[in-house]
Order: sequence, then structure tokens, then C-alpha cells
Amino acid sequence: MSALDRRQGRGRLSSIDTLPEEAEEDVVWALEQLRDRKLPQSIIREEFNARLIAKDIEPISKSAFNRYAVRKAIQFRKMDEVRRISSELVETLGTDAPDDVTVLVAEMIKVSMFKILEDKELDPKAIMELSRALQSTVSAQRGSEEYRKQLEKRVAQQLEEAADRAEVKMREAGLPADRIAQLRRDFLGVKS
Repeated sequence: MSALDRRQGRGRLSSIDTLPEEAEEDVVWALEQLRDRKLPQSIIREEFNARLIAKDIEPISKSAFNRYAVRKAIQFRKMDEVRRISSELVETLGTDAPDDVTVLVAEMIKVSMFKILEDKELDPKAIMELSRALQSTVSAQRGSEEYRKQLEKRVAQQLEEAADRAEVKMREAGLPADRIAQLRRDFLGVKS
């Protein structure tokens, strides 16, 4: 368990977190640059500080910017890992199985909640928030299942309508009724 995992609460705000609101677009710019990883951190810090000075705001020290950059890099890596795993799961399960993806994500959320409950002493408000998140997760699972059922019903209806149109065309072409019924069963998978 790392020191970041053991930390209780928010901790002390960084000097970047305490910047005035007019520096917000500069903080966003710096984050984007750090995320892109095209420029060295020192160049990003120098440009960031130049932007702050232009707005009559005190520049950020090298060590404060470094701590901030490291913290954000860890967060970015975690987000990238979650995205990578999610896209691999979706790719593995395919887009034809949205229920499977929903169930899988819901189970991941439930496991994460269990770990939080297991590792930390939570106050009543945090427990209430977790229970609401769990309720939303279960709701999403239920909604996904209902959507799948509606979709299956619509597809079955469209297939039936297509089979009916094909049957009309086959009758017009002079095919006997028993042959049409057989084709409907064999090729369309629809009851006659």
C-alpha cells in the first residue's frame, strides 16, 4: 500500500490548487500539456509561470509544480488503465453483448465498493453515497436488460414482417404453400 493509498482525507491543498479563479484556464492548459507528454515538464512549468506572471499571479515553485505533475501523472495512468481494460472488455465481449458489458462494469463497481468498505472506516454520509451508487448500478443493469428485451422483440417483429413480405413475393412467383412454409422455417427461422 503506497503512501497515497494510506492518506486519510484530502490532505493539504497544493499551491496550484490555491490559485485564483483567473488562473483556471492556465491550469487546464498545463494539465493538457502534461497529459500530451510532448513537451518537457520544465518547459511546461516555465510557460505556465509566464502565463501566471502576465496575470499578476505569483509563479509556482519548481518543487510544487513537480509534485503536482507527479500526482496528475499517477491519476492519468490510472484513468488510462481503466480505459484500456474497459475497451479490451468491450472488444472481447463485442458490441452485440451490451448486457454483458453492463453486468461486468456493475460487478467491477460492486467489487470496488466492497474494497472501500473493507479498507476504510466510513462515515454515514459516505455509506449513503455508496448505497446510492450501488442502487444506480443495479438500476443500470435492470435498464440494460429491459432494453435488450425490447430490442429482441423489435427484431423479431421486423423479421416476421420481412418473412411475410417474402411469402407474398414467393406466392406471386407461383411457389406452392408447403414449399413457402418450408422455406420460412428453414431459411428465415420463423414459424409458419
